[in-house]
Amino acid sequence: MLDRRTFLAASLAAVPALRGARAAEPGLLRIGYQKNGILVVAKQQGIIERRLDSLGHRVRWVEFSFGPPLAEALSVDGLDFGLLGDAPPIFAQAGRSNLVYVAAQEGGGSGAGILLPKGSTLRSLADLKGRRVAFAKATSAHNLTVAALEKAGLSYTDIEPVLLAPADAAAAFARGSIDAWTTWDPYLAIAEEQDGVRVLALASEITPQNNFLVANKAFAEAHGPVLTAAIDALGEVAAWCRQNRGDVAAILSQGTGVPLPATRRAVDRNDFVIGPMTPRVTAEQQAIADRFYALKLIPKPIHVADAVWTAPARNG
Repeated sequence: MLDRRTFLAASLAAVPALRGARAAEPGLLRIGYQKNGILVVAKQQGIIERRLDSLGHRVRWVEFSFGPPLAEALSVDGLDFGLLGDAPPIFAQAGRSNLVYVAAQEGGGSGAGILLPKGSTLRSLADLKGRRVAFAKATSAHNLTVAALEKAGLSYTDIEPVLLAPADAAAAFARGSIDAWTTWDPYLAIAEEQDGVRVLALASEITPQNNFLVANKAFAEAHGPVLTAAIDALGEVAAWCRQNRGDVAAILSQGTGVPLPATRRAVDRNDFVIGPMTPRVTAEQQAIADRFYALKLIPKPIHVADAVWTAPARNG
């Protein structure tokens, strides 16, 4: 089982200068991203760099394998901005992080699901009872697993949770040492290409899942126009992605090294949209936080709205 310190150490090992880099490098926006989605496209196109040039800011991109280490990096001033699934910001806020929500990607978590290995006899979510189900702790897969159990009338104690980072879960899945694996794209799409692997259920069949653009609170308060410009740029990228899915798949495959067939599968079910933190989205996130607290997976109740950033007024 990987703990919080191991998560962070593994993801920041290649970038030891991240912590405390703010004072040494003014005019820098550090963006954390994962191997999928809109940020990879934006990185390949250079649109944020062009938009921020007039504001005197450069961009540094830092790759993470999954959300919790990215959230932790934001908390310790190792990053300024990034994209997360629904659960990592909740765990971060419960841990007194200074992370804030700055925008939402509604339905951005649609590329997630529960996978079954070759030879599995499971046919329904109810069949997960008593089974070893792998997922990464404090991620959207954690929330999806809990929601799937609720949908099937099961409780969290009805399964044996196996808490593994995506790469370790993939290895366990390949060995047949787990009965099911809850994950997201591109891991989901890659596994679907394997012989005999089945999807027990996709996120779209279980519960709505949103992604969130988040920021370090101190950076957001000091550099609101920079964040607003970056979010606007990503809105343009999202609009382009919706109209050019074939090109998006090619860009993502080139930028991540994930085979093109798997990337096409992931792109086809991705909702490319960037929008504000509406009351409805905030309420959906609050419901997830309440679920985690009820299960004692976070140490205290939280109020999601307390971590929603208010963008500065635009001139004109």
